Amino acid sequence: MPATETASRLHLPDLCATEALGERIAAMLRPGDAVLLDGPLGAGKSALARALIRAAAGDPALDVPSPSYTLVQEYDTQAGRLSHFDLWRLDGPGGVVELGWDEAREGIVIVEWADRLGVLRPGDALSIVLSANGGDARHAVISGWAERI
Repeated sequence: MPATETASRLHLPDLCATEALGERIAAMLRPGDAVLLDGPLGAGKSALARALIRAAAGDPALDVPSPSYTLVQEYDTQAGRLSHFDLWRLDGPGGVVELGWDEAREGIVIVEWADRLGVLRPGDALSIVLSANGGDARHAVISGWAERI
């Protein structure tokens, strides 16, 4: 995060609040955007990504499986092609390129376990670090997109 940029901190008391955050972000998406999600297992990365993708696609019932094993899933959304990456099983950026990272960046990317992007991490991304806070409650630290948020 650049020194001039500040981070916003949000308390998400339940799953509905996490989903509402995803919907708010989806409304801002445009081609070339990257949404980077970090946090430990169980922090809510997949729930946030799922809500964001459903909202971006305009389909609240859309099947959005976790790409933990396929590593990337693609969706057609109202803002353009969206690629959902889950890098949990990767050690670093080398494997990301093989998954079609450069082509995916022409559209919208959502990345779970974004810390594994290394040098590929876009500087103009929206970054969200999630942490569990008991039950379905979460904390989110959000940085980036200062001109939009």
